[in-house]
Amino acid sequence: MKKTTKIIAFVAAAALFLTACQTQQAQIKGAPKGNPAVSKTQHLFIYGLAGQPAVIDAAAVCGGADKVQAIETQMSFIDGLLTGITYSLYTPRTVKVYCEK
Repeated sequence: MKKTTKIIAFVAAAALFLTACQTQQAQIKGAPKGNPAVSKTQHLFIYGLAGQPAVIDAAAVCGGADKVQAIETQMSFIDGLLTGITYSLYTPRTVKVYCEK
């Protein structure tokens, strides 16, 4: 029983330390300032190859294409942790849209 506990602890630690945060950002009018106008989670599967990505109309969210400041796709710590625990079978991402004020 003691060996099983050590193996479970090792797998949990490996899942925690092997996850990484990553961000892709499209800056249209400079770096984003303030909170995002909308934040939505993409539920993807099998290394992100399957699933329905979140579709956000940034122009509609911001009230026009000229008011879109930045769009960001991010794998947060929690997203990475879920990816590591499920061995990349579930790979969530978070999409954020920033608007000019």
